Amino acid sequence: MEKQTPQIVRDSMFYRFSLYGFLKNLRFFDPFILLIFRSYGLSFLQIGILYSIRDIATNLLELPTGLLADSFGRRRAMVFAFISYIVSFVILYSLKGFGFLSLAMIFFAFGDAFRTGTHKALILEYLKINNISDLKVAYYGLTRSASQLGSALNSLIAAGLVFYTGSYRIMFLASTVPYTLDLINLATYPKELDGEITRVKGKEIWSRLDSTLKGFFKTMKDGNAQKMILNSASFSAAFKSTKDYLQPMISGIALSLMLFTVLEETRREALLIGLVYFVIYLLTSLASRRAYYFSNRFKNLPRAVNITYLVGVGLLVAAGWMATVGLELIAVICFIGIFLLNNIRRPINVGIISDQISSKVMASGLSTETLLTTLLSALFAPILGFLVDTFGLGYGISGMGLVMGLLFFVVSVGENDNQLPSN
Repeated sequence: MEKQTPQIVRDSMFYRFSLYGFLKNLRFFDPFILLIFRSYGLSFLQIGILYSIRDIATNLLELPTGLLADSFGRRRAMVFAFISYIVSFVILYSLKGFGFLSLAMIFFAFGDAFRTGTHKALILEYLKINNISDLKVAYYGLTRSASQLGSALNSLIAAGLVFYTGSYRIMFLASTVPYTLDLINLATYPKELDGEITRVKGKEIWSRLDSTLKGFFKTMKDGNAQKMILNSASFSAAFKSTKDYLQPMISGIALSLMLFTVLEETRREALLIGLVYFVIYLLTSLASRRAYYFSNRFKNLPRAVNITYLVGVGLLVAAGWMATVGLELIAVICFIGIFLLNNIRRPINVGIISDQISSKVMASGLSTETLLTTLLSALFAPILGFLVDTFGLGYGISGMGLVMGLLFFVVSVGENDNQLPSN
């Protein structure tokens, strides 16, 4: 008998939860962030350091902000998150000094730290109040579809705004509009969604920090899990550090093509960047959905992880080399392949890590992978920036690919390591 799709009541809160996800993903500056920072006169090394500041600050703030959300309410935590984002956007638009931009990244990190997991908790509380917690998977999936729509439209709207204004920098200011609307949406959520508010004492913060660190070291002592986590974290960190370098490559193509020559450079770049990122979103969305079928083509998950890692290394080296010899179009295609590969690998990595770690410490294992990804990304970003400043865009990206190739000998997963641990 075929399993029926659960019936979801699409009341006002359903649409407000969906609206949150749609507006949250309208970060119009995302497709142009590297080009904006370059227009501010920053070196690639300085941009890498800004990324590191954001990542490390987010990680350091996640524990205390999570406790504060429990202490004074989830709605207020979300409101504070969006206030932090808006302050960050205003600073990024108004001030170009490296110190001010670093401060903006810290405000951005506050926003990410307060937001992470909090809105999902609001949805779960709503389902609990209405006695429909059994529908949480279907309900959350439907509300997330609005987020995906926001992601798809973001690059197109952003390209249109740049085309109209002729300025990349205005994207920071434009992003405050959907975020202000989302702030109002969140501030007017029903009070009961806060759940039970508990006062957090100082010693509880240290207790949870101690528990987190113990979970991290315990997981990393597990020989079966260690390489799986390192493999996943190193690839994700390399992707996170390099993905924005697609922007100057597309820019190079836009300026070399004999299309729209009557338009000024910024508008030509914006049109092509917006279109490419829109296509990337559609393809990566499809890749995520097909990850299961892709992994089934391999005898076991470790082999899939190893092969996709090496393919990623090859694509990164090839993208850099193609950019060096003036074949930017092929370089962009290689980069699109890396985007697809990252989305294929993510579900496979979660599956293989869950196979290697006891269910009792599953949360610690996945948290460890997230923490390592952040730390490695914070390390890779300035290294890549230095390589690009010193040797040029193409050689820098190829150099990063070679670093990943060397790392493979450390993080490659044994193809017989797909058995559950005896403990």
